[in-house]
Amino acid sequence: MELLRHVVVLVHIVGFAVTFGAWTAEAAARRFRVTRVMDYGLLLSLATGLALAAPWPSGITLNYPKIGLKLALLVVLGGLLGAGSARQKRTGEAVARPVFLAVGALSFGAAAVAVLW
Repeated sequence: MELLRHVVVLVHIVGFAVTFGAWTAEAAARRFRVTRVMDYGLLLSLATGLALAAPWPSGITLNYPKIGLKLALLVVLGGLLGAGSARQKRTGEAVARPVFLAVGALSFGAAAVAVLW
């Protein structure tokens, strides 16, 4: 059971890596657009994060402030990705640069909280 939990943690971090990697690729190409890959990484992080928030195996203690902070970061990141995607579909233009930079900062910040806290 411990091995399964470690695999879920690995997939959780990979979800944030997918989001941040897609953001980095767009930033390197100077396109400043949100992509479906970012959405998929966010969805993967959400699904595995919810699985990790369950107290399994029995006997582990959960860090509720960390869970709350990561959930808040994920909700804000999802809002920015959703708003940016809607704007791109409506106008065909890239998202505003501050929104794009916030997506990268929040993605990196969520991964940092996961690893360092």
